[in-house]
This record gives sequence, structure tokens and C-alpha cells, in this order.
Amino acid sequence: MSDNHAINDLSPDEALRFYLDVGVDETIGSTPLDRYALSKASAKASKPPPPGVAVSPTKASAVAQRPGAAASVTSHGAPQSAVGQSAAITAAAATSLKELKAAVEAFEGCALKSTAKSTVFADGNPAGRLMVIGEAPGSDEDRQGLPFIGVAGKLLDRMLSSIGYSRETAYIINVIPWRPPGNRNPTPEEVAICAPFLERHVALVKPEVILMVGGLSAKTLLNRPEGITRLRGRWEAVSTPGLEQPIPAIATYHPTYLLRSPQHKRLAWRDLLAVKEKLDSLAGA
Repeated sequence: MSDNHAINDLSPDEALRFYLDVGVDETIGSTPLDRYALSKASAKASKPPPPGVAVSPTKASAVAQRPGAAASVTSHGAPQSAVGQSAAITAAAATSLKELKAAVEAFEGCALKSTAKSTVFADGNPAGRLMVIGEAPGSDEDRQGLPFIGVAGKLLDRMLSSIGYSRETAYIINVIPWRPPGNRNPTPEEVAICAPFLERHVALVKPEVILMVGGLSAKTLLNRPEGITRLRGRWEAVSTPGLEQPIPAIATYHPTYLLRSPQHKRLAWRDLLAVKEKLDSLAGA
């Protein structure tokens, strides 16, 4: 049987899930769309009025609420849309991890939620001294609703075990709580929308040390453009709203990357030893 016949035999729901699993996240219509004309129209609509020309409150509100309109600035210095503002307000209102989890699960402002099976919130011990922050859930995590499950998760478990930690003594979360279709990288807009929940998560847990796993985690927490090769192995200070003082944080390679490039495990081992040394020094302080 050909692939086309196999797909045609699927129900609509099964076919949709198949396309999402292989990374299709956009459909194209049969009518051509002139995006250059749309861009010009959008630029014209967003152009500020000439000096002395008043804008009615109703019109100003409509511009502010237009999808993609810059309404304010995030703590990372990036433009924040109305959806981003909603996420920030919702996250800030959570006074406990239980409330934050309920808020994330109820949030409808990120399109990734509509294509994911699960909201992957956290795993481990929230009272633990070490917080591990990954990137985004994969297919295994999406199925089970927990971060770092599967082959990469097993490697992370061994990495933590090598310095005397485990899922029972560390706390594990991701920058993004929903799996991107086809395990693609999250877009900057998706990261910006989810960032307030990440920051509130850190503020509520208040770990002694943060291990940032992967480039997306490091760049988001540190608000830096460099890749993981430049960011790993150096101690930084993570400060988010709600924290009394910054938290020492260090970045390392993601287990998925280490599985593909085992020659870099020695560098990850150095990072883990630095984490152990930092935790030991804080315990003795």
C-alpha cells in the first residue's frame, strides 16, 4: 500500500495527529496571498499619527490589542504582545506551585498547547537545592507529561547521579511546557509568551543553584544571544521578579546533544563538578 493510500485510510483526527508528529504546523490555501501587500498595510496601520493629530481611546485600544502589536517590554527587554502581557499577569498572580501549574494548564495564549498532548510542568523535588531547566518537551515527554523522559532523560539521570543527585533530590522543569510539533525549535514569540511562567517558577521554588541544560535554556534565563558553546561552563547570576537575591546558574550541554556528540561529555562532566562544588560551598557557608 502506498503512503498516500495509508494516509487516506486514517480518520481526520488520526491524519491531523500524523501531520503534527512529522512537523507540519501550517496549511497553505489554494488562493495566492500577497504578503508584501499585507506587510505594507500593516506598516501603514501601525505608523504613528502626525504631531498634533489625536487618536481616539477606542482606536488606540484596538491597535494595542492587535495580534503582534508591541504593548510593553518584557523583563528580557523584548517587545511584549497583549498575549505576553496576559501571561505575565497570570503568572504573577500565582502564589504557589499548585496555583502556577493550574494557571499554565488553563492558559490558552500559546498555540503550542493546541498541538500537544500534555502540559509538561515539572518533575522531582521542589524543595531540592538544585533546579535543572531544560528546553522543551519531546515526544516521550509529551506522552507522559514529565520532563526528560526517554533516552535523554536516562542520561540526565546518570549525570545527576554522578554528583549525588536524582529526581528525588533535584527539581526539573523546561523553558517551554508544551511540545513543539515535530520537535522543532520554539520560536522567539513562543519563548517570550512562556517566559513569565518560567520566571515565576524559579521565583516560587527559589533553588540554591540552577543548571541550565541546552542553549535555549541558557539564552532565555540569561537573556544572551550566544550559543551553548560560549555560554556553558561559566557561572552567571539569574535574577527574576520575586527573587530577593540572584541565583548562581551554570549552563551545560543538553543530553540529546551529548548522545549525538559524546566527545563533549568531558566538558559536561566539568560543568557537573562545578555544580557539586558550588552546592558544597553553599552548604558549608
